[in-house]
Amino acid sequence: MEIKGKVALVTGANRGLGKALVQALLAAGAAKVYAGARDPAAVDVTGAQALKLDVTDRATVQAAAARAGDVDIVINNAGICLRGPALGEDAESLIARHLDVNLYGVLRVSEAFAPILGRNGGGALVNVLSVLSFLTIDQVAAYCVSKSAAWALSNVIRLQLKGQDTVVTNVHVGYMDSDMTAGIDAPKTSLRDAAASILDAIESGQPELLIDELSRQVKASLSTQAPAYL
Repeated sequence: MEIKGKVALVTGANRGLGKALVQALLAAGAAKVYAGARDPAAVDVTGAQALKLDVTDRATVQAAAARAGDVDIVINNAGICLRGPALGEDAESLIARHLDVNLYGVLRVSEAFAPILGRNGGGALVNVLSVLSFLTIDQVAAYCVSKSAAWALSNVIRLQLKGQDTVVTNVHVGYMDSDMTAGIDAPKTSLRDAAASILDAIESGQPELLIDELSRQVKASLSTQAPAYL
């Protein structure tokens, strides 16, 4: 799919990768880019159409779908990452918070916009996941759980939407130069480069994008006797 002339929606578009994606889509010639955010006033990208969209609130998702009925590309980018162990006093509530955003948020947006994409010719649905879909780190256990679940959900959505010619792309990335990785001393992909890779994947119709070497190595390890998650 050529991005030039198409209409796109990005969730969590007020900062980080979401903001970089909005900027990249506009630079690539998208006819319109809806920048979804809980607070539309926080969207500060010239040329973007700020859109109230809280992925944890079905009513705002449905309202956004009613307004953005012309989309060809939907990018599920909104997410949270909070620290905490897998077992502990607050573990259940912490996991629930992550699932509400990182899993059910993807589900709510996909449910609302899949019929629109179908009516508009199929289009593209992109789900921003993580290398932590494939392995776990104790300090961010709830995030890992939610991203692993979202990976499974995204793969099922791909099968369901194949009949309407919607290409579903899973994006996996390790360290990006964002608030989430602040203070971590490791090679990081710039937000601009990550956004560019995602746009390339949309244009080439890739079902899966492993942005960095870390993601590629971890994914490759899953079929070995020493997978990364062990």
